[in-house]
Amino acid sequence: MALSKIWTAFILIAVLTASIKMFFEPGQQNLFSVMVTGKSGDTVSVRNVDAATVPDVVKNKLATQSTAKWEKEVVFVTKEGSYRAYKPLSADGIFETTKVAVNLSIGLIGIMALFMGFMSIAERAGGVRLLSRIIGPFFSRIFPGVPKNHPSMGHMMMNFSANLLGLDNAATPFGIKAMESLQEINPDKTTASNAQLMFLCLHASGLTLIPTVIIADRVVLNSANPTNIFIPCMIATFVATITAMMIVAWRQRIRIFQPVIMLWVLGISTVIAALILYIRTLDAEGVKLFSTSLSNGIILLIFVLIVLGGLYKKINIFDAFIDGAKGGFEVAVKIIPYLVGLLVAISLLRNSGAFEFVMDGIKSIFVMLNGDTRVVDALPTALLKPLSGSGARAMMIDTLQAQGADSFAGNLASVFRGSADTTFYIIAVYFGAVGIKNTRYAVTTMLLADLAGVLTAIGLAYLFFA
Repeated sequence: MALSKIWTAFILIAVLTASIKMFFEPGQQNLFSVMVTGKSGDTVSVRNVDAATVPDVVKNKLATQSTAKWEKEVVFVTKEGSYRAYKPLSADGIFETTKVAVNLSIGLIGIMALFMGFMSIAERAGGVRLLSRIIGPFFSRIFPGVPKNHPSMGHMMMNFSANLLGLDNAATPFGIKAMESLQEINPDKTTASNAQLMFLCLHASGLTLIPTVIIADRVVLNSANPTNIFIPCMIATFVATITAMMIVAWRQRIRIFQPVIMLWVLGISTVIAALILYIRTLDAEGVKLFSTSLSNGIILLIFVLIVLGGLYKKINIFDAFIDGAKGGFEVAVKIIPYLVGLLVAISLLRNSGAFEFVMDGIKSIFVMLNGDTRVVDALPTALLKPLSGSGARAMMIDTLQAQGADSFAGNLASVFRGSADTTFYIIAVYFGAVGIKNTRYAVTTMLLADLAGVLTAIGLAYLFFA
């Protein structure tokens, strides 16, 4: 199984890399310890620095602040006036990561209970089946194994809609409910079905209309044009989504070029184009206000429509909500082992220096081939996004601070962050929620879709920012 092999490879590569660094690189004697018990930002190694080698820009920063970042290290001045540099730990160690995994799951309980409670009302009132009938002509083509008007179609539609609007809190409960519905018609409960693979690969491609969080980070970092990454992000995620659909369709022998599918894709493309034209008339504050108002307004509208539907059907609304909310707690607890396993492997990979080694190798190849190293400066965000959303955000912010919020590398890092999704986190949460162990080709398809988004982002960066 692909996921099992990747998980094993992460751990073995991390331990091997850390062993080599510990025995052959000075100042790394405590690397094993920090990998297990350390916290993000802890000191891995400290060394003396020759003042003549410290760049003037770093010295100027140290004149007004206690520390300054210099490449992969943090430099500070001792009381004696000498320069020293230390290397911070990239991510939490194993023990802290297990706590983070549990806290993530606990944090999901409230959101899961809320949305799954309302989903229960919608199901009893017939709203999910109504949505299934509306979306049925399209979904029946790309999910041929799902019975006509099956409730899972409504659940998937709600997930895609929430994801499209950047409503991560709503998208996860809707998506897990969709996976549970698809699991009911899955003949092999431990192996991902064709429908589950298509749904999750489309979801993981991360099609989003407005990258509000990325724009907000750019505003905080004093970008003069914080919204100029909006169009590239949207196009890159759209390409990733189409790539995911094409790959899965090829594996499952689904004919994509059917009139109904083409009309739906054309319709979505038209909506995206219209939104682009409107968004371009707004400033940064206008984009933020429009996005938050639209997103939160749609959540409230969904709640109101569900309640009205329950009243119309004369069901016991609150009892239905409570029954559904109970399931939210059970699902949040069920995914803990999957999150712990994957997040620990990712933590080891990052803290061992293996990720850093790969980045140095890529940069060397670019230099050798006379390539544009500005792409490499932004690349850590793209490589980390499938592994860690928070890690990708940290890398993007670091790039914006080091290269400039409106630099080529800063803009590209921003688009990278918006052009992919947290593939391994999604796999852990969604497959873990329904007990799927054999994920078949899900990992490779998601990573290929991420790659398509990244390559598109690079091309768009030259088109928009060069």
